[in-house]
Amino acid sequence: MNAYLAEFLGTALLVLMGNGVVANVCLNKTKGNSSGWIVITTAWAFAVYVAVVATGEYSGAHLNPAVTIGVAAKGAFDWAMVPGYIAAQLAGGIVGGFIVYLFYRDHFNVTEDEGAKRACFSTEPAIRNYANNFFCEVIGTVVLVSVIFFITSGSVTLPGSETAAPIGLGSIGALPVAILVWAIGLSLGGTTGYAINPARDLGPRIALAILGKKLKTSADWGYAWVPVAGPMVGGVIAAVAYNIVM
Repeated sequence: MNAYLAEFLGTALLVLMGNGVVANVCLNKTKGNSSGWIVITTAWAFAVYVAVVATGEYSGAHLNPAVTIGVAAKGAFDWAMVPGYIAAQLAGGIVGGFIVYLFYRDHFNVTEDEGAKRACFSTEPAIRNYANNFFCEVIGTVVLVSVIFFITSGSVTLPGSETAAPIGLGSIGALPVAILVWAIGLSLGGTTGYAINPARDLGPRIALAILGKKLKTSADWGYAWVPVAGPMVGGVIAAVAYNIVM
């Protein structure tokens, strides 16, 4: 499988299952309605597990522009591949967002709460304070990317290759990453919803904007820069700090 295609499909799968659990918890008349934060954080962790298992050997399963930027800034990924990876991740996020809508469309139709419907696509803060929201996204992403660096050298040997390719998450296996994301969600996710991934937020937010009239819900573009800029900055900080320490 082409690496860019793997990033597209993996991110779409990540968003389908991750935002799918939010829909299951937040929308009216679902089996999982009101089941709570533990369900959301746990299912998001396993969404990461599933997506990394599916795509790790083909692209390294970055599935996150902040990870791609971080690995490149660390010096373990070719900068020439960064735009293609990010484009594929964003496109996957958009498609995943649309599929969540199609899957839960009957429940969107019986839900009037705009915030609940918007949460099925994108994050928003518990308390809107842009400076602190940005800080929280930066710190959450620093934890994500730096711990990944300490677990792995960021390389994977692709089928048919005799040398390790520096492409990131796929080299550590899926379960440790899932546990890491679960811990971040439980410990640091309560302020902003822990996007820690621009594609996971911006992609579905674009899908929401397209579906806005049908869902009678805004995409909240005033906040949208936070879960994009924060994780990007966090990924770079993690890379610089890792290179200094190591």
